[in-house]
Amino acid sequence: MIDIEQIRDTIPHRYPFLLVDRILEVSEDGTGCVGIKNITANEKILQGNLPGQAVFPGALLVEHMAQVGCYLLMTKPEAKGKLAYFAAIDNVRFKRSAVPGDTVVTRVDLITGRRGIWRIKAVSRVDGELVCRGDLTCALVSY
Repeated sequence: MIDIEQIRDTIPHRYPFLLVDRILEVSEDGTGCVGIKNITANEKILQGNLPGQAVFPGALLVEHMAQVGCYLLMTKPEAKGKLAYFAAIDNVRFKRSAVPGDTVVTRVDLITGRRGIWRIKAVSRVDGELVCRGDLTCALVSY
């Protein structure tokens, strides 16, 4: 299990935009990982988004999925000295809302990786129920 400090050492995101609380596992072959986001009622974004209906925004859910994917990419040797940027978001579907009290569990798997462009399949669930899925493309860029 990878805690928040190890996540901060690996990806550049910081509060309030760090949307991964823990990495639960990384596959032995380095092609997949599972991360979580705990949705809490005191998150600032929920104070002004749909007052009276605390729903975690879908755009931030996709960002969470991308950050789990970013963590996985940044563990690759070819990522040294680079950052992962969104290049495309495809086939994203939302199946239910994520609300305070939910723990979003996201599985990402690398589909392809060539010349610094990586395709990632991401699936997010709450209590085993599908919340969101989609295909993300990220580019490793020198900084």
